[in-house]
Amino acid sequence: MTDDPGGAPTPYIPNTGADQAIMLERLGLERVEQLFDQLPAQYRDPEIELPRRLSEAELVGAMRRRAAANRDGDRPSFLGAGAYRRFVPAVVQHLVSRSEFVTSYTPYQPEISQGTLQAAFEYQSVVCELTGMDVSNTGMYDAASATAEACLLAARVTKRQAVAVLEPLHPHTLEVIRAYGAGSDLRVDVVTSAAELSEEHACLVAQQPDFLGRIRDVEPLARAAHDAGALCVVAADPFALGVLRAPGDAGADIVTGEGRDLAGPLNFGGPSLGLFAARNHFLRQMPGRIVGRTKELHGADGREPRTGYVLTLQAREQFIRRSRATSNFSTGQALVALAFTIAVQALGPVGLRCSAELCYQRAHHAAARIDALPGFTVRDTGPWFQEFLVAGPLPPEELSLRLAERGIQAGLDVSGRPEPETDGALLFCVTEATPDEHIDALVQALSDISEGRHA
Repeated sequence: MTDDPGGAPTPYIPNTGADQAIMLERLGLERVEQLFDQLPAQYRDPEIELPRRLSEAELVGAMRRRAAANRDGDRPSFLGAGAYRRFVPAVVQHLVSRSEFVTSYTPYQPEISQGTLQAAFEYQSVVCELTGMDVSNTGMYDAASATAEACLLAARVTKRQAVAVLEPLHPHTLEVIRAYGAGSDLRVDVVTSAAELSEEHACLVAQQPDFLGRIRDVEPLARAAHDAGALCVVAADPFALGVLRAPGDAGADIVTGEGRDLAGPLNFGGPSLGLFAARNHFLRQMPGRIVGRTKELHGADGREPRTGYVLTLQAREQFIRRSRATSNFSTGQALVALAFTIAVQALGPVGLRCSAELCYQRAHHAAARIDALPGFTVRDTGPWFQEFLVAGPLPPEELSLRLAERGIQAGLDVSGRPEPETDGALLFCVTEATPDEHIDALVQALSDISEGRHA
């Protein structure tokens, strides 16, 4: 702690009163306040109306009263569209709360970051197993930015300046692809069939399951992309890959995805975790970082050589010449990636498959109950995983309001989309973590609405 020229202690300013006097003399000033003379008087030290300070006990009480005004986070909700409530093993929160992980950041010094590096290596291994890819980076901002980076990689590899996006794709992902493309002179074409691919396109981007919940057959899409000399990029739900064929096994070249849901509660949006995995021959074009595993050449004091983890690829412009950088992507979501890794490994292959099967069965059971109600129809869109389109006797906006009056969050209103099957429909989502009583409450509410009963 040091003193300012007036003698008042301050823990924030690192120079002493004598230091400040020397600086003022060099500047030809007498007081620090003179540095701010160019600011209009009304903007200097304005009065700030703050409430009286509270003791710790008073503050805790005030925060509890405010928190009590929030709606119960466990109220029935059937929103999905890219953000899903999942069962997350209790061990996840316990382990990520350990002190060695809560400040997890870029491990520039591997000799003191072995735990963080090993966690990143394990994450990469999990992602490769799920996606059927050869190599994964250590994580990205979210699925949208990861998919946009995949488009940029495809453009670099193929030397083409257009990408084809197969609808229905999450609209936020499409927006981010367009934003990234605008900065790279990359044309973004929205297509409804792989047959629309041409020799101008660097890649075909498809979502698995798609934005409306339908399960895609990736293999013919990959074949069509390769026939056009393009790459196949699949934005996949890693949870759904517990039962669906790995995109890599179906011919995909790059797989992206969102890992936040398996890392913990949704927490009003963020942070997220973007998965990015690719074939080996795209390794040096990948954005972000890759952690590798090696061994010492010789063990000290006669012991066996130890295993070590190191950053083996850092292809962003902070580390190499800008002209050779693949991306300006910076921070990896290390803590979220760790939670995702723990969750997947705690469930294991069998547990993940069982959870995904439960999700599928619960969603289809709920859909069958809704479809049996007078005035309600579950649109037949082909095989789907956990999201389904519901049309009812009321317009989507009015139906959502009627359910909200009963404390139920309806599905997403997708009636404005171009697909014919979305006309007048809501996109409902049911997962393995949706309680039976929430499904019962929804079915009862819809039944009351169909019979004209009010809340």
